[in-house]
Amino acid sequence: MTNRQMKRCFLAAVVALVLPCVSRAEMRTWSDITGRFQTEAEFVDLTDGAVNLKKTDGEVISVPLDKLSAADQAYVRRRTGGESPASSTSDALVEFLSGAKVHGRITARNDQAITVALKVGGRNLTRQYSVDEIRSITIDGRREVLGGATGEGASSDGHSDTALSDGDTRRSRAEIEQVVDRLGRTPPDWWDSTPLDYPQTLDLSWPRKAPPPWNPRKNVSQYLFDMVQPNSSKWRGGVRLIHHLLEMHEDDQEKRQRAMMTLGRLYYHLLRDYARAAFWWRQAGVERSGQTPQGVQLADCYWKLGNKQMALDLLNKNSVYYSTIKLLADMGETERALRIAEAGARGNLPDLAYLHAGDACRIDGQSQRAIEYYEKVLDVRPTGKRAKGIQRNHQRARENIAAIKVFDTLDLRRVPDGVYRARTPAFAAEIHVEVTVQGGRIEDVTVTKHQEKQTYTALTETPRKIIEKQGVKGVDATSGATITSEAIINATAKALASAIGG
Repeated sequence: MTNRQMKRCFLAAVVALVLPCVSRAEMRTWSDITGRFQTEAEFVDLTDGAVNLKKTDGEVISVPLDKLSAADQAYVRRRTGGESPASSTSDALVEFLSGAKVHGRITARNDQAITVALKVGGRNLTRQYSVDEIRSITIDGRREVLGGATGEGASSDGHSDTALSDGDTRRSRAEIEQVVDRLGRTPPDWWDSTPLDYPQTLDLSWPRKAPPPWNPRKNVSQYLFDMVQPNSSKWRGGVRLIHHLLEMHEDDQEKRQRAMMTLGRLYYHLLRDYARAAFWWRQAGVERSGQTPQGVQLADCYWKLGNKQMALDLLNKNSVYYSTIKLLADMGETERALRIAEAGARGNLPDLAYLHAGDACRIDGQSQRAIEYYEKVLDVRPTGKRAKGIQRNHQRARENIAAIKVFDTLDLRRVPDGVYRARTPAFAAEIHVEVTVQGGRIEDVTVTKHQEKQTYTALTETPRKIIEKQGVKGVDATSGATITSEAIINATAKALASAIGG
């Protein structure tokens, strides 16, 4: 099947949906750089710096290219074969919703992310940032406001809820529904450039239970686990494969359901595409069924997309799960998170419940309270079948306590400029981290060595958050890779402690 045919068949396997074929003359939502003006139209052409658009009623309007949103400018460039509007030889100032700023040269940009080349402490670095996290980009004195995925946040009905931990990006329920539906029904911007590529030995009949022995070149689930998830270069291809299976098995209800659940997981964990993750989980019935952990992750999508109340409403319908504690803490609902953790501690996994309680307090900046909960983990005796698991949680608690004490007493202004290294136990083996300090600030955190397989985005997201927060307060672990995230935080603390002789 050709790439064009694959694109035309995108989503066609979902029988419950009536979707138009995706063609070159597609109707899409266009917006200006403020996000306040929007219209449904199809692209006609680009003439003398103006974009001609044909609206649903047939009227053709002309809009200056530089007045369109960054995503729309990128779309026009792709359609016309022009150079990315974001690549630049000039230095750029990138301002994040959190208030952090980065200076560097933007080397690549698309609808979902920008890539920035930085120079820190004499080292050349490259970092990728999601456009959802960026407030504005300034190049040669010209400031382009992104303000998150829909501009600087005003909702159409005035009833949005604070959504991100920083409280900057907000969307109403109607806006969430529109974003999820629109993006879920259209291919991602990388679709055309990502070939459908998988081992020819793969069994595309996709039996529910893979036959032994373990063979990632034959069994789809094992291929995803062993070859796709540990390799970011294969993430998009893995998503395309599942879309292909969704189409292949459109008449098999069980496999169609499994494909939609898998798409939700891959978009959420790997690509951080929360709108499409929400779309596919909703198509799979997660919102109606109240299943966990997917129900909690769907609530997290609503939160990250910009509506806290939608997230809380869904959590209220779901069975309590340990990831519920983390999400509530992320949303600032710390006391509710702790009540759930305390209730969980009276069950069969008190060590795990207290670990999550400590994490909730750490995210909220309650250092002493976090330490007290981590100490409760140490009070759980490692006996019975879970002895090894409890011992591992003891180690995590000790490392977390040590990291909090370092960051609580550390004055970065007293740390000499330099590169500091440390390592700490993770899930599979030790993680090695390199921390660059310059001018009293943490300028870079890099994982230099690890043997983790299911890291998802933890290797890049956790360092980025530490740099933005200049510490661990408010730094939440990456969903699905909590132990890896913790290890990066703790190794960073050790590295900084070594800088001052700790």
